[in-house]
Amino acid sequence: MRLVLHGDVSNAARALLRVPQDGREDVCARLIAEAEMADRHVKRTGQAHPLWGNGSLMSAARRRPLADEPGFDDLAFCQCFETVVQALIRHHLSRKHN
Repeated sequence: MRLVLHGDVSNAARALLRVPQDGREDVCARLIAEAEMADRHVKRTGQAHPLWGNGSLMSAARRRPLADEPGFDDLAFCQCFETVVQALIRHHLSRKHN
């Protein structure tokens, strides 16, 4: 997956807002996996993946319907943002241990 920036996390959180709360962690893990696969595809072919984009988390997230971006006064958005950050931490830690 390409370098993750604030916009990547925000777009992923916006995608999660459109998902029922009990499915958000699974969708988030899927977004990260799609970004990983797309990044490998880009490195191998020099072309964006037809389904998941350029290997960024933002590109993978933007392939799904996104909620309008609320502010951090929106509890559900904060929870989605936190879900993304926690998933990225787990992903980073798992890569370090493999």
